[in-house]
Amino acid sequence: MNIQWYPGHMTKARRMMAENLKLIDIVIELVDARAPISSSNPDLKGLTNGKEHLVILTKPDLASIRETEKWLTYFKNQGKYALEVNSKTENNMKRVQNMIDHIMKPILERYRKRGLINKPVRAMIVGIPNVGKSTFINKMAGKNMAKTGNKPGVTKGKQWIKLRSGLELLDTPGVLWPKFEDQFVGRKLAYIGTIREEVIDSYQLALSLFEFMAESFPREFAGLFPFADRMVPVYENFEKLAVERNFMKTGGEADVERLAHVFLENFRNGKYGRFTLETTEMMDQIDFDDVEKNDN
Repeated sequence: MNIQWYPGHMTKARRMMAENLKLIDIVIELVDARAPISSSNPDLKGLTNGKEHLVILTKPDLASIRETEKWLTYFKNQGKYALEVNSKTENNMKRVQNMIDHIMKPILERYRKRGLINKPVRAMIVGIPNVGKSTFINKMAGKNMAKTGNKPGVTKGKQWIKLRSGLELLDTPGVLWPKFEDQFVGRKLAYIGTIREEVIDSYQLALSLFEFMAESFPREFAGLFPFADRMVPVYENFEKLAVERNFMKTGGEADVERLAHVFLENFRNGKYGRFTLETTEMMDQIDFDDVEKNDN
C-alpha cells in the first residue's frame, strides 16, 4: 500500500511558510502525541534555525501518558520547549501562555534595547493536517477566529491573530511532505487520520493497523479481540471480527469494508484505548534525512 498525499495548496503553503519565517520570532509546532516524529514536519529542520521552537503535543488523551512524558523530555533535550495540550478540553490555556511568556521575555528585552517598545512578538503556528491546529488557535484567541473541522486540510488561508498579551499568531495551513520514503511513516499518519480516506484503501489500511496492534500491543490486542488467532492470516481474523460484531451483507457474507471504516474510526477516537505508535526508543529507525524534498 503506497501512501502519498500532497494537495496543491500545500506546496504554496510551504513557500509561504519559508517567506513568513523572516517575520517570526517563535515557531509553535503542533504534533500528534500518538506519533510525535511522524507528525512532525521534516521541512522545519532547515527552516527554523535561529527561531525559538515550542513543540505542542496535541491529543494527549489518545496517547499513552507514560510515552507522552518521554517525548516531552526528548524534545526538551533537543533544545526545544515542549508541552502536551488537549485543546478540546483544556479551557484554561494558562500553561501555554506562561510558557510563551517565558520564551518572549528575552525577545522583548532585545526589542527594548533597540528602542522598539511596542513591537509585538510574532509566532507562527505550524503543523501537518488534522493535528488540531485550528482548535488550538481558537483556545488561544478565545474565539473561533480560525475555521475548524475534523477532516485534514480544512484551514487553507493565511490569518494574523492579535492577542492581548502582545503576541501575534500567524496561522498557516498544515504542510505535509510530498513523498513518503518511509512508508511506515505514511501508514502511521493514515492510522491516526492525518490523510484523507478518499486516497487510501480503507480495508487494506484497517488490516495493516489490525496486524500492527497485534504485534506492537499484544496484551491490549488480546483483551480487545480475544478470538484472534495469530496462526491464521490477518484477513481471516478481521472477517471473524465482522461476524462477531454483526457486520454482515445480505446473503451472510462478512461486510469487512464497513467494518474497516468503523474499526479505523474507533481507533482514532480512542475507543480501543490510548496508543502511542512510536516511542523515543524507536528514533534510530526513523531517518528523515532520506525524505525527498520535491515541491513539484
